[in-house]
Amino acid sequence: MMNINEQEISETPQKNDSEVVLSVNGVSKRFCRDLKKSLFYGVQDIGSEVLGLREKGDKLRSKEFWALDNVSFQLRRGEALGLVGKNGSGKSTLLRVIAGLIKPDMGFVEVNGRVAPLIALGAGFNPILTGRENIYANMSILGLSKKEIDERFDEVIEFAEIGDAIDSPVQSYSSGMAARLGFASAIHTEPDILLIDEVLAVGDSRFQAKCFRKLHQLRQNNTAFILVSHNSHTILTVCESGIYLKKGQMLGVGETALVMRKYEEDLFLDGDETTLSSNSSLIKPQLENDNFEITAIFFRNINGEVVESPTSGEPVSLCIECRISQIIENVGFTLDIKGLAEGGETILLMNSFSDKQSLSFSPGEHEIQVEMPYLGLKLGRYTMDVYVKKDALFHLDSVESFRFIVNAKESVSRGCFYQPKIWKTVSR
Repeated sequence: MMNINEQEISETPQKNDSEVVLSVNGVSKRFCRDLKKSLFYGVQDIGSEVLGLREKGDKLRSKEFWALDNVSFQLRRGEALGLVGKNGSGKSTLLRVIAGLIKPDMGFVEVNGRVAPLIALGAGFNPILTGRENIYANMSILGLSKKEIDERFDEVIEFAEIGDAIDSPVQSYSSGMAARLGFASAIHTEPDILLIDEVLAVGDSRFQAKCFRKLHQLRQNNTAFILVSHNSHTILTVCESGIYLKKGQMLGVGETALVMRKYEEDLFLDGDETTLSSNSSLIKPQLENDNFEITAIFFRNINGEVVESPTSGEPVSLCIECRISQIIENVGFTLDIKGLAEGGETILLMNSFSDKQSLSFSPGEHEIQVEMPYLGLKLGRYTMDVYVKKDALFHLDSVESFRFIVNAKESVSRGCFYQPKIWKTVSR
């Protein structure tokens, strides 16, 4: 496990351990991909545990895999922790272990306070019972007495916005109504820890805003959150720290922006931080014309230094080296940049003729530079087609599918491009 925020943590004064409401210590959980073997292992483990013969679960049996592998972290009162990772990385499994729904094979979880899991909202409701009856059953399971539920019942109904349907069987509810009722029941238990697993998309935008306001109120009352979401914007705005899980292992823990950057690098670059093409393998069609030849494509930074991969938001020059054997005038370049994450769709199209900047060349070697005050492409992998023409018609040379990677200093997964900005207020 790599702590990507080790320096910041070492410089931060350690908080009092009394503020720790959750401690996850070396938790590992294994599952089996084969149903028959899974049932056999389950019966075997139960029998061994009853007889006191169960062995330490640190080894995988046939068809088993680690859904969680030695995960450790702490959550303090009032802290919001973002949990990110691809599907199947172990996020939901970790929340279920913390909520006590499943038992870890190794390690242990210490909880200091009441936990409210917002996982698969409404899934725990009895469809035969009414909404009213399910509220009492659900909130009782979460640790409230009947008197406490009576005191909060009207607030739950008002928040869920299900009106007269409260006395109808839950099986008659829409999925959205059941989710809203589940969310309202959980947050009105006033928990010390909220486990939120991709459930903030319940209802329309107005109801979602209402949910965020309630979560903000709970946060002000020192409720701690663990938030699972694929929405980078939500994680970055709500959480001050984060954890990145990949195949059950913690690859990053620390400041949210740094964790999200590592996660997005793996998500968009597949862990490859090197260029995808070299100038020794430029893909070029066979042309009869040999007066103009593209020999290299690369990038230069603001200091004129060649860089393998440019960075979003920074000044950069796209450079094209050419070898020319005679005087050529009125030459134009077309650069067609496509995003691999966008399915090969054109992200940026640049044409020197359209910019009214035709070029002229004398015999020799030349470097054409396309200077950009900042690079607007976001983190990701791209391909670029280059076309060179004389008088907008005569084809001189071209390069197909030159591949390159754009790095990022901050999380920029939302939107199609990166826009540097400065926020300020102006009094009038």
